[in-house]
Amino acid sequence: MLALKTLAPKSVIFRRTVKLMGDVFEISVVGNNPGWADDRIDDAIAEINRVDKLLSSFSDDSTINEINRNAGVKPVKTDAEIFRLIDRSAQVSDLTHGAFDITYCTTEKESLDTPVKRNAGSINYQNVELDARAQTVFLKETGMRIGFGANCKGYAADRAKYVLQMSGVSSGVINAGGDLLAWGAQPDDQPWTIATADTSQKSRPFANVVISNMAVATSINSGTQMPSIAGKNLSAVNSKKGFPVSGIKSVTIISPSAELADAMATPLMTIGINAGLYLINQLNQMACIIVDDHERLYTSRDISIN
Repeated sequence: MLALKTLAPKSVIFRRTVKLMGDVFEISVVGNNPGWADDRIDDAIAEINRVDKLLSSFSDDSTINEINRNAGVKPVKTDAEIFRLIDRSAQVSDLTHGAFDITYCTTEKESLDTPVKRNAGSINYQNVELDARAQTVFLKETGMRIGFGANCKGYAADRAKYVLQMSGVSSGVINAGGDLLAWGAQPDDQPWTIATADTSQKSRPFANVVISNMAVATSINSGTQMPSIAGKNLSAVNSKKGFPVSGIKSVTIISPSAELADAMATPLMTIGINAGLYLINQLNQMACIIVDDHERLYTSRDISIN
């Protein structure tokens, strides 16, 4: 007697869109069980909410708020997660010569969450003192603050991916307000790709940029058309000169880490095309796509667009 072979259900993409961290996130997982997929997406949302609370400076009892309150007063002991995030942020600041900087300044009349014009002489990442042995953070200047608006969504996406992978999700995509983090493959075993990165150039799409097991973050200049994968709309300002930077329409960073891609996208807007390409070409496992205000495309040496 012949035994009948039971076919496994076909894998599909399960998606959910939700408002998190003040932005729209879309979490997608590949699987064949709707209940299982729903539970996994719940896990990812819970982790993103945890990171949001961890990095918030609105809560009186948050570590970030305590660090800010004690600026110019004393070091504050942190947990390992926050200490490592601040340490990595300082490394990106070093790498970009201060173009990326989690520090800002407030006046006495302003809340801790209202940035004002930076005093370049004293309020900068170089005045964040980190003691790895004691695991403390000290802001040396009174009125100095730190905030993670530039890389918190990327970090949250990285953490959500980790939680999903640990619970058995071998393929998925996290869209964190337009910035993407993908791993594994689509249900048809094809890699995840970006179909287009500039809606104003539909006749010349950035096609077949493989982003499986990579993260993508994009920054654009305000007043230009939003790229289809863009997550941030900003007015790029030269941090040293204080005037808007012309010539760059958008910068897209591709990196294994969403936190790093998120942190690097905006600085490249401020340092210019040549310096930006030179910087990215010195780094391993990182690539960039730059579009100037004449719709010309520039890519780092390790990226191929078909």
